[in-house]
Amino acid sequence: MEDKTVSERIDDIYFINRWGEGYFSIGDEGHLSVRPDRSLSRSTIDIKKVIDEIKERGVQLPCVVRFPEILRSQVIHLNETFKTVIDEADYKGRFMGVFPVKVNQMREVVEEIVDAGAPYDFGLEAGSKAELLSVLSLNTNKESLTILNGHKDREYLRLALLGRKLQRKMIVVVERFQELIELIELSKEMNVEPLIGLRAKISVKGSGKWSESGGEKAKFGLSVSEIMQGVKLLEENGLKGTVKLIHFHVGSQVVNIQTIKDAISEGTRIYSELIKLGVPIEYMDVGGGLGVDYDGSQSAHDSSRNYSTEIYASDIVYGIQQVCDLAGVKHPHIVTESGRAMTAHHSFVLVEVVDKIGPMTTDFREGSYDDLEKPHILVTNIKEILTSVHETPFQEVFNDALAVKTDAENAFRLGILSLGEKAIIEDHFWEICRVLRGKIKHLDFISEDFESFADNLALQYLCNFSVFQSLPDSWAIDQLFPVVPITRLKELPTEHCILVDITCDSDGKIDKFINLGKYKNTLQLHSLKEDEPYYLGFFLTGAYQDVMGDTHNLFGRLNEVHIFSDVDDPHGFYVEEVIRGASAKKVLNTMQYNAGQMAYNMKKEIDSFVGLKNINPRESVKLIDFFEDCLNGYTYLRGKEEE
Repeated sequence: MEDKTVSERIDDIYFINRWGEGYFSIGDEGHLSVRPDRSLSRSTIDIKKVIDEIKERGVQLPCVVRFPEILRSQVIHLNETFKTVIDEADYKGRFMGVFPVKVNQMREVVEEIVDAGAPYDFGLEAGSKAELLSVLSLNTNKESLTILNGHKDREYLRLALLGRKLQRKMIVVVERFQELIELIELSKEMNVEPLIGLRAKISVKGSGKWSESGGEKAKFGLSVSEIMQGVKLLEENGLKGTVKLIHFHVGSQVVNIQTIKDAISEGTRIYSELIKLGVPIEYMDVGGGLGVDYDGSQSAHDSSRNYSTEIYASDIVYGIQQVCDLAGVKHPHIVTESGRAMTAHHSFVLVEVVDKIGPMTTDFREGSYDDLEKPHILVTNIKEILTSVHETPFQEVFNDALAVKTDAENAFRLGILSLGEKAIIEDHFWEICRVLRGKIKHLDFISEDFESFADNLALQYLCNFSVFQSLPDSWAIDQLFPVVPITRLKELPTEHCILVDITCDSDGKIDKFINLGKYKNTLQLHSLKEDEPYYLGFFLTGAYQDVMGDTHNLFGRLNEVHIFSDVDDPHGFYVEEVIRGASAKKVLNTMQYNAGQMAYNMKKEIDSFVGLKNINPRESVKLIDFFEDCLNGYTYLRGKEEE
């Protein structure tokens, strides 16, 4: 077998070509590049040049880097894929997709999706009153759908009927039977005919982290019995003709295409039986679930999917068509609520590695504490092991060194070893580990009981960000996200690392990384250079992460930049917008602190020290200014060049 090139070996570590979907690649200079429009080969953007420009503009890291053109590309791809399949199948209905705004409620994101989807009458979905307010203002296309999910009170239903008075296609999806009763009452009160959808609890459910949102025990939806009772109630009130949609959902991030096929079969059977009962349903909403291949494995792993968008569309269209044709009923218009697949690729979190933590991060210095007249036998033993480290089998060396270190810890607790002797043993142990780690990198095979050695010796790379704010799913549900260095991608990485953030919480770390259907406990990264910043990107974060982050340790929202490609620009792009992240003042005010009062209290205390001659007046002014600058500044660490 031919030796792999450096580029191939790099891709075996980060799998960029697998999860990148053609948007991300390694450029000629070894920098990570992005192609916002996959159809244009000239639209490639060097992300290192993006970093240089935003830093010139005074934008501190960490920050969210957003590519709106990727949103547009994903919307077009989904709609064109369904259109192609529908044409090929001679399917008699349309594709009428909607974007669920809960996936990313950022106004700029929703506006871009609405604009890109306008030629396809691509609509929006809301699941709360606040989301409904937003979609009422944004989804003004009279032909596109607005799907209203979630639990609803009378105010929510009034807002929906307000949309109907404006002749919008606002479909209220009934989740609970009580909602139907209230909707009937309010529609008569407001003198407007509603458009109603019925959400069915089907037996099919997905697998993995989000499987509980589907199945018969799901939080939302009506049983078959409730659907039949609902149709009868509507008929009694002269509103049977308002039922326009049947809806079902098997969960977010559906990893196995068979789950989708089974759900389509069951859901279409419900649709066809209702059509035979004279219910004039026009739309079938198959819910969300179109997965994202986070780890590039194209498998049924929790962080992947074993199908493409083309297969997804084909199985839905042909699946519905087959059941309808057998039942002799019309083909419904097809609605999907694909949010994750629309947004995941369009943004990433950019951070700088600011330090490394670990037992092997300081240089080994022989004799640092060696002023002992008669060292303990354990000190002598560890030195002998280090001396023979290159001649002895590495497994034996490690076992012997670990035994000495363990004995030393016990001896120190019993008062037999001095602090200096314990330090000598620890220094030598970690130097032995450093040598062994270098040796096993070049071995084709190591024994099973030793294969986790590199993981146990992993460095911790300290990254200037908060996992809880920027990657909440990583912390909460062990969601895997691709992590890639922005530069040095023509150079093989040599360090095995885990990533830790700057919060004071031990959970603020990432120690699971993508590995083609599995995960690995460390990530290979480059050694840090004193005079060169080292940047990492956390990718596929455009779905949910933007809106779910918290303010743990009072770290606020990140700075954000929007990048557009421009083939006529010398760098191939321009920064269209900078949205500043939260200042310390803003975060503190959110937590009921009064930043103005805080500054006043601090000034008052500093002035008291001036009166006592402990601080001179000139210094006091500088200290007060410094405190106020910190209140108005970013909540994250400043880089050396930003100080």
